Amino acid sequence: MSIRSLLLAAFASLAFVTPGFAGETIVIKDPYIRSSTPTSPSGGAFMVIMNHGDTQDRLIGGRSDIAKKIEIHTHIEGADGVMKMVEVEGGIVLEPGEMHGLERGGDHVMFMGLTQELKQGDTVSVTLIFEKAGEVTIELPVDRERKPSKNMHKHSDG
Repeated sequence: MSIRSLLLAAFASLAFVTPGFAGETIVIKDPYIRSSTPTSPSGGAFMVIMNHGDTQDRLIGGRSDIAKKIEIHTHIEGADGVMKMVEVEGGIVLEPGEMHGLERGGDHVMFMGLTQELKQGDTVSVTLIFEKAGEVTIELPVDRERKPSKNMHKHSDG
């Protein structure tokens, strides 16, 4: 086998590993974004994230032109019994073969310093950043009318 053939074979094998890696292992279902009022300075995105890979991954951040800052948040109960929103240090763990629901009142992607109004029916582009899968860009429909889901937070894919 010639050096040229070996290089072509090596390049071809890399082409199957690198592109689309995130799209094959991380799947996003039913995403949407909303704000509490049309002129709110912040908003939240909700979805189901499925890890079809063989290894654990983490949702660690995101970016979008619609916000100055994006963080991964959850709600916890304080000592006074009041629920409060906090950033998830280290991101959200996504076990292999499982799915994790980001929902109102639980884990979610928080958009702070919105640079535009979130109008019902619009669509915004967001890039989610995963520790191993890398960047996954999705289109989020603005849905300010959807009711919160029940019992979606975390469950197995099987």
